[in-house]
Formats: sequence, structure tokens, C-alpha cells
Amino acid sequence: MTRIDVSNPQFNQNTYWGRARHFFATTNPLNLLVSSKALEESRQIVVYDSAFHPETDQKMLIVGRMSAQVPMNMAITGCMLSYYRSTPAVVFWQWFNQSFNAVVNYTNRSGKDPLPLSQTLTSYLTATSGALITALSLNRLAARAPPLVGRFVPFAAVSAANCVNIPLMRSKELREGILVFDSNGQEIGKSKIAAKLAITQVVISRIAMAAPGMTLPPILMDALEKRGVLGRMPWIAAPLQVALCGVFLTFTTPMCCALFPQTASVAISRLEPELQSLTNCSAIVNYNKGL
Repeated sequence: MTRIDVSNPQFNQNTYWGRARHFFATTNPLNLLVSSKALEESRQIVVYDSAFHPETDQKMLIVGRMSAQVPMNMAITGCMLSYYRSTPAVVFWQWFNQSFNAVVNYTNRSGKDPLPLSQTLTSYLTATSGALITALSLNRLAARAPPLVGRFVPFAAVSAANCVNIPLMRSKELREGILVFDSNGQEIGKSKIAAKLAITQVVISRIAMAAPGMTLPPILMDALEKRGVLGRMPWIAAPLQVALCGVFLTFTTPMCCALFPQTASVAISRLEPELQSLTNCSAIVNYNKGL
């Protein structure tokens, strides 16, 4: 029997559909139910990518795994969309969301080195403050706009926070660069340019991941409100939006994770001159962009 190489994804990562199949498997919420013992045994068998970091080889925090994205985000997003009019609720759910995002960003960072606690706390507090300021400011402006506009405030706040939270939580990569490898997997050095590419791709993926579940349900809920459905059955708003977010995230999470290869490639000629001097300038090098 040929031993399966668990260090490489099961599906072809050079195609979008191969990456999508890979992330449909790794983001499956049922992976959260696998015991620690079974996960450790999986190192010797097949299932691996969903629970272990591709560079450190360490088991990831359960809340930070991509398989936790659907159940966690459907609850958080559904509640943000349901309680967007209440200032205390906006503060709580934006704080809760950014706390969750901080764990996800730390868990799925690129590189092997741990982040200093001071940097982690600074990034977390800055991103949370940014999300709160954005949400509360937009809510104030939306008070004078049509009701539907107010329902899109949570998405605007989440998008703005992603643009802040991810770069901040990975600011060490921007300062020091991330490792790039040649075609044989040998380390060439660290590149700040590759870090910028990686973080930009992750920000785009995260915003795209959230977009359908945070823009389409508000349109439906606005229609239900105009028809009086929510007036007759106000209790249905939160569970309906949580369920709708869950349906969208089940598909958008793996499909948006697959927008860019996790092991991304870039021409060495696009990177720093000092790296170009270490290898063939026409070569393609690889880096782990994170998720």
C-alpha cells in the first residue's frame, strides 16, 4: 500500500475547483466533532489539513479552525443583522465578532513564529475599536436614511474591520516578511512584498465570504417587514437570519477560501532585489498566504 502524503492537500491546488473541494472538506463543521485522539491518529492516515497548521505542524485552536467558521459566523452574523438598531447590542456583537476574528487570524497566520502578546493585544484592541466606531457612526448616519440602508451597516463595519484586523494581527509579517520557498521546498528568505500580497488576498477572501450572507438576508428581512410579517411574528427575525447566514456561509466559506491558493506563487522578479540575487530571477517561488 502506498503511503499517502498528508503534508499535501488531497485535491489539485492549481485549479479553483480543486481548491474549492479542499476547503469544502476542511471547513466542514463536522470536523469539530473529531476527538483529539482521532486527530493525532490522523497524522498517520489521511485527515489532516482541517486541524493542523501547514507550517508549524501544530494542532490549531478549535475556535480558530476554518471548520469553525460556519457555525460561529452564522450565529455572530445573524445576531449582528438582527440587533443592529440597539447600541448595546451593536457594541457587544461587534466586540464578540472581532474577538473571534482575532483568534482566527492568529490561528491561520503565515509563518512559524508566535506573535508577541503585546502586539496581539494592540492589534485586537485597535481592530475592535475600529469596528465599533464604524458601526456606531454608520448607524447614526443611517438613522436619516431608508430602513434598508441601516440593515447594511453590519456588513460595512465588518468589511472595514477586516481591512484593519487582518493586517494588524499579521503586522509582524509586514515588518519582517514571510518565508518564500523554491520549487524544491527550500527556504530562500523572507519577503515583505510576499507578505503584502498574502494579506491582501486574505482580506479580499474574508470580505467576499461575508458579502452574500450579510447583504441578501437584509433585503429579504426588509421585504418581510414591509409586508407586516415581522410585526406579526417578531420572534422569527433572529432565527431566520441565523439560518440564512448558515446556508450562505456553508458555500461561501470554502468557495471564497479557494479564491487564491493557500500555497501561492509569485515570480522572484517581483520580490526584493536581495532575494533575486539568491536564485534564478526567472524562477517562481512559493509562500503560505494563510487563511
